[in-house]
Amino acid sequence: MARARLRVLVGRARAACRPGGALRRDGGMVTSEYAMGIIAAVAFAVVLYKVVTSGAVGAELERVVRQALDARM
Repeated sequence: MARARLRVLVGRARAACRPGGALRRDGGMVTSEYAMGIIAAVAFAVVLYKVVTSGAVGAELERVVRQALDARM
């Protein structure tokens, strides 16, 4: 039983390696995947920008910079 299953898996792997193989049905998916990744990255960047430019975060960053500039060497 396990041998038969292994033969099937090896056959599928070999078919995928051949040009026009049986498992190569997602040729048009790459562009849409890149588009979704770009959209997610832009959304994350917008959220991060909003957080960093908010009043509370800006005040905390200013405090950290002032503290670093006032440090004695």
